[in-house]
Amino acid sequence: MKQTLSFLISLLLSTLGVQTSLLFAQQRPNVIFIVVDDLGYGELGCYGGKAIPTPHMDALAASGARFTNGYVTAPFCAASRAALMTGRYQTRFGFEFNPIGAKNAAAGIGLPVAEKTIADRLRDSGYATGLVGKWHLGGTAVFHPQRRGFDEFFGFLHEGHFYVPPPWKGVTTWLRRKTLPNGGQGRWTSSDGRMIWSTHLGSNEPEYDTDNPLLRSSQPTDEKANLTDAFTREACDFIGRHREQPFFLYLAYNSVHSPMQATDYYLKKFAHIEDIQRRIFAAMLAHLDENVGKVLAQLRVSGIEENTLIVFLSDNGGPTKELTSSNAPLQGGKGELWDGGIRVPFIAAWKNHINAGQVVDAPVASIDATVTALKVAGVLATELSTQAESKLDGINLMPLLTGKTTQLTERPLFWRVGRKEALRLGDWKIIRDGKEWQLFNLTYDISETRNLATQEPARLQRMSALWDKWNAEQIDPLWK
Repeated sequence: MKQTLSFLISLLLSTLGVQTSLLFAQQRPNVIFIVVDDLGYGELGCYGGKAIPTPHMDALAASGARFTNGYVTAPFCAASRAALMTGRYQTRFGFEFNPIGAKNAAAGIGLPVAEKTIADRLRDSGYATGLVGKWHLGGTAVFHPQRRGFDEFFGFLHEGHFYVPPPWKGVTTWLRRKTLPNGGQGRWTSSDGRMIWSTHLGSNEPEYDTDNPLLRSSQPTDEKANLTDAFTREACDFIGRHREQPFFLYLAYNSVHSPMQATDYYLKKFAHIEDIQRRIFAAMLAHLDENVGKVLAQLRVSGIEENTLIVFLSDNGGPTKELTSSNAPLQGGKGELWDGGIRVPFIAAWKNHINAGQVVDAPVASIDATVTALKVAGVLATELSTQAESKLDGINLMPLLTGKTTQLTERPLFWRVGRKEALRLGDWKIIRDGKEWQLFNLTYDISETRNLATQEPARLQRMSALWDKWNAEQIDPLWK
């Protein structure tokens, strides 16, 4: 009898311990970063786009907060992602430029190993961590995602990838070329309509797949599905397997980045669009939107929607000539420090935590998403010293998103890409490209068309002095 009673008490305590452990795990929020590639500011319905329906991304915005002045820290892929992964301006550690092609596999080119990633910090605090999709932060062994804090990796290491394996069945493909098959310039379409070449950019399509296999962990995998679908499948599988523990999922779609490839199913939805390049882009964006919806549905099915912080953003502005991606009403695009290159669709949602339907006009940056995620996970409060926290450049956005405060303390946002330089402070922005500073009031001049430098010399001087002080803290780029 005593043995039975002792066993029952032991079983009860064990069960309570498991339940307490599970409850604690469930109280620690999951974090998902959904990063899309080269999507312009003006395409989503919630950002004013009217040509291409994006109901799932719009619904995500409606369920949380949509930032109208959400910025990334660089106007192209890799440098922008380096900041997102660390919560620090990438120029602090020399990641200033965008490695492409063979540079991805060059020794020493990647996110410096001394920099701790958000995945490092979350995994060390007990989170399961996974990366699905594009890495682009180093293509050699030392920079592999699973050496940078990720338990799992399914994706590719370089800047881009064809969406389906050759010979590209079931898709219509648009490629940049220097010369058409007849030796001329312009646009050429194959007799079956499956292949379009265009010389309008004067360059050939990069060899995205060269030395850049699709990997599961470090092993090449023979993937037959369209990558947009494959990445969604893997993300949903990760969510399902880890629903009983806190997790961090970095879902980095390569869509809508080139090469432009659209499936028959989605192309038919946009048969009314006459220009085939724009039609392909529309099909790719609709395909992406539907897959984002599947990920959100997986959270609901898994019963963890209320315990998951979702951050959605593009890694930079749209390259309009390359993709047709619109940054309206902003000036410029990918590669530039005009707002069209750095102000992006930016959404945060967390059911019953972030107030739904918010439109946040305060300037924020991708590095804020990193710090916010670390804060809600309890990492900054429990594991980082004050000195370590001070090295992070982002801020915690939760007080604003939960209504604890109605505004952010005004602070500058900085950019440097070679001779291209910019700073935003409140409504005002300065920008230059090896010449004199220009000054714009973005509240009244969102397209940056009226230079007020001569009318506001004192303001310009104050802002340029802030940039100079910040610039003195940055280091020289590790490569160009």
